[in-house]
Amino acid sequence: MSTITAPATTQTDQPMHRRRSFGAWFKDKGWRHLVGVVVTIFAIFPLLYVLSAALNSNGTLVGTAGLFTTIDFGNFVDLFNNPDRPFAKWFVNTLVIGLVTSAATVFLGAMAAYAFSRMRFKGRRVGLLSLLLMQMFPQLLAVVAIFLLLNGISDVVPWLGLGSQLGLIMVYLGGALGVNTYLMYGFFNTVPMSLDEAAMIDGASHVQIFFGIIMRLVTPILAVVGLLSFIGISSEFVIASVVLTDPDTQTLAVGLYSFVAETRSENWGVFSAGAVLAAVPVMALFLFLQRYIVSGLVQGGVKG
Repeated sequence: MSTITAPATTQTDQPMHRRRSFGAWFKDKGWRHLVGVVVTIFAIFPLLYVLSAALNSNGTLVGTAGLFTTIDFGNFVDLFNNPDRPFAKWFVNTLVIGLVTSAATVFLGAMAAYAFSRMRFKGRRVGLLSLLLMQMFPQLLAVVAIFLLLNGISDVVPWLGLGSQLGLIMVYLGGALGVNTYLMYGFFNTVPMSLDEAAMIDGASHVQIFFGIIMRLVTPILAVVGLLSFIGISSEFVIASVVLTDPDTQTLAVGLYSFVAETRSENWGVFSAGAVLAAVPVMALFLFLQRYIVSGLVQGGVKG
């Protein structure tokens, strides 16, 4: 019997991984990290400075020597103990006006986007372009007209005229369509028409299709529009300052301005404390809606 000998194995040299020099790494990727760090510091530093001023009741925003040299909550106490400037009411007013207007904006925009996306009618394309072109003229240009209109309405319907929060909500909803509708329209077009056709075969109406099928599939864009609307409304100043004349009905943007409108060197710490608290609702709403945005994107990505 012949014996079979295994072929001799030759030991191959393992490739040597040469460590790149710092110059080569910086030229390839390092400069990107440097730019990211510089941009991050540039964006975070003003926020840290305002937070430091809010936690320093002995100094001012300009006269603070260093960051977080003194930490106390005197500015926050003064913020809530000033009867002439009811910060707590401003906070609640901002939440009510922002949430109501954002919800109504999402609902109206979704209905308009569904009509433009799913229905075919005369003037559909012209209507879409008109909504987009109207956004080139901001509501700021119509401040005088808004003031005169609400002033005239006050003589007939006081609870809807000048000085009322409902009147301000109606003014905001007057510009609810436009870019929001155009964004939703593009997202609605990604939902297959076959879903609508299958539902219609089963006897579903447009109302049932809209609330039962479409609204569940377009959750990401609804969350985005709602968040952007709330951010814009909570930080809007010009129209709110014209419409809301009573300090008890004002929003945070209008009320906080009164701290620095006259004495610009005394109330900056209290103003900074109010600005820090004013950012809390926006952050909370973002964290709440982020879950729906992510879950909606994941569900949409695995659908067959």
